[in-house]
Amino acid sequence: MVFVAFLPVEEQFEYLRKGFEEIIREDELKERLAESLRDNRPLCVKVGFDPTAPDLHLGHTVLLRKMKHFEDMGHRVIFVIGDATGLIGDPTGRNALRPPMTREEINRNAETYKQQVFKILDPEKTEVRFNSEWLGQLRFEDMIRLASKYTVARMLERDDFSKRFEAGIPISIHEFLYPLAQAYDSVALHADVELGGSDQKFNLLVGRDIQREYGQRPQVIATTPLLEGLDGVEKMSKSKGNYVGITEPPDVMVKKLMSISDDLMWRYYELLTDLSTAEIAALKRSGRNPRDLKLDLAERIVADFHPAHAARAAREQWLHDVSQGQAPADLPVFSSSDPRLRQCLLVAGLAPSGTEADRLIKAGAVEVNSEVIRVPAHRLPEGEHVIRAGKKWAKVRV
Repeated sequence: MVFVAFLPVEEQFEYLRKGFEEIIREDELKERLAESLRDNRPLCVKVGFDPTAPDLHLGHTVLLRKMKHFEDMGHRVIFVIGDATGLIGDPTGRNALRPPMTREEINRNAETYKQQVFKILDPEKTEVRFNSEWLGQLRFEDMIRLASKYTVARMLERDDFSKRFEAGIPISIHEFLYPLAQAYDSVALHADVELGGSDQKFNLLVGRDIQREYGQRPQVIATTPLLEGLDGVEKMSKSKGNYVGITEPPDVMVKKLMSISDDLMWRYYELLTDLSTAEIAALKRSGRNPRDLKLDLAERIVADFHPAHAARAAREQWLHDVSQGQAPADLPVFSSSDPRLRQCLLVAGLAPSGTEADRLIKAGAVEVNSEVIRVPAHRLPEGEHVIRAGKKWAKVRV
């Protein structure tokens, strides 16, 4: 890739803005980019990950890819592994107390993270730090001083906390320390920019406030959207079964990606590739068969995590399976609490809407375990079923 650290500010900004949901504040980011260019000083870009799970999926890589884009611009990207904050547990999105992790679990997951993130990030450009390095040095009086810089009322503005408080669900004092500890990471690193998922917005804003309290210029924050899973409805999650793991075999990844809807394909092009907005717009106007565009997308994504020849072979295998009219091996499995065929198509991403699901079923384009079903309200018996809708395949467990 061409070294682009000295691109004009507007060109840098346009390159970096793609894929972000929100930047607070855009004018501040432009100002810092201009200063970086003038002073020949890379921005300090901080991103924190708590090692709460050993494996990453494509949803995690949305943020990793934005880190890479800052690296492409020549900026200093710091991958903060939250081995100290992991002991508290991020309360984001929780409606109950998160069980604390053991030090052994954190260390094991952290090592796995380091191996996986460099499938996207450049190990020569990425600085890896553990936040126990500075949080572990804080004395009791330092923690008191840090806690004094934020109020309980401000903490209860957080949606997770306010809902639990109103519902009478206990909130432990140490949970209030999590956003403060994350904010102190920014103080310790003198962060210019902090990136995070949109669900992290509260924590990132606390970082701005705490930096001010310590006499620092508040960081710019930029949030990425939460990636929808293969079903196009719920966010990607291993627990929901709608994920693509970055360590899965190439053929499994291709088959899962080929199950997404045509609309979701463009979301994946935007968030999971390095193509520019203009390049994606050109593909939309190209008039090419959506299946071929989706195959290109799948091969491109798989090649980020496996050798290019393996991605190409997985693509060719998928085409062979489809041409033979056979259900591909290792089909993605979706879980549906509603046994009606119509709903199963939606859950598995085999139809983009209820209307289209009804149309496919009534037209005889849907097979369940090789049997054509023409009744949208048909209820599948409990168990796992192979469903074909047109040229798309999936397994659904009801």
